[in-house]
Amino acid sequence: MTETLLNQWVVPNTIDDDLIESWMESFIIDRKIQNLAPGTIHFYVSKLKLFLDFCNQQSILYIHQLTPNIIRQYLGYLADKGHNPGGIHGCFRTLRTFLYWWEEEVEPEGWKNPIRKVKAPKVAVEPLDPTPMGDIEKLIKTCSGQTQTDVRDKAILYVLLDTGARAAELCAMNMSDLDAKAGTILIRRGKGRKPRMVFLGQKTKQCLKEYLDIRIDESKEIEGNPLWITKFNERLSYWGLNLILKRRAKLARIEKPELHGFRRAFALNYLRNGGDIYTLQKLMGHADLQVLRRYLAQTNEDLQIAHNKFSPVDNSRL
Repeated sequence: MTETLLNQWVVPNTIDDDLIESWMESFIIDRKIQNLAPGTIHFYVSKLKLFLDFCNQQSILYIHQLTPNIIRQYLGYLADKGHNPGGIHGCFRTLRTFLYWWEEEVEPEGWKNPIRKVKAPKVAVEPLDPTPMGDIEKLIKTCSGQTQTDVRDKAILYVLLDTGARAAELCAMNMSDLDAKAGTILIRRGKGRKPRMVFLGQKTKQCLKEYLDIRIDESKEIEGNPLWITKFNERLSYWGLNLILKRRAKLARIEKPELHGFRRAFALNYLRNGGDIYTLQKLMGHADLQVLRRYLAQTNEDLQIAHNKFSPVDNSRL
């Protein structure tokens, strides 16, 4: 099924032919034509396959057989299979997108979209833990040497924290993306293939300058002329970046943090330092504020500081 969806397009014979699998294949082709990112296409395919498997078990072959209750049964089926709330919500969003697309594509007379009567499953917005600043400081202290590896790793840690760039975005950076004088790096293909500019503070610019001064510039021979190179004169990979973090954590005698933890640390500390959420949204390349909110866990300490500053009683003449 997955292979079929990705590589074939079975065109329905007539508008009245509402075979679910055939229209799913058409939907995937349409998403490809819209030039969606491969990761997004894969997401759609995997979620639609789950729904198709459910339909096959229930002997449901056609879209006109779908009802609100069947969709609710499908969501319950996913829960029984052990899918977490976030995954179930993703399945619901995908099915909703597919059915809305089919409704617009076919304009079936007298057909009522069953998903309109199904409420989206609730997902608790659980905060994502950032890498603690204390741990980041310990990691940076392990880069105090003057070898190219030390200087490079220090610059990487600074750039990750100062830009909020995703690990894959950092590995994809090329020399042509960097404007060292202006202190900017162009992320050419962020999530969803959307480009954006990230900015460097003065300390990060200095660390990056030190890296560029010591960097052995043979990367022009590598496709794209990558900004971050290994001692073997190869582009730094995601696996290699993860290995750097593992090695630095061992030297710092701390538990290895997640790469994405730096992105969360950027978001939380940006706001703590007085930044606003709408600018942060653009800097991080998020189209939806709902996604961004998961990064913004306020600790009890944050809340205590805010209350002390803005207490109605303490700020009155009572």
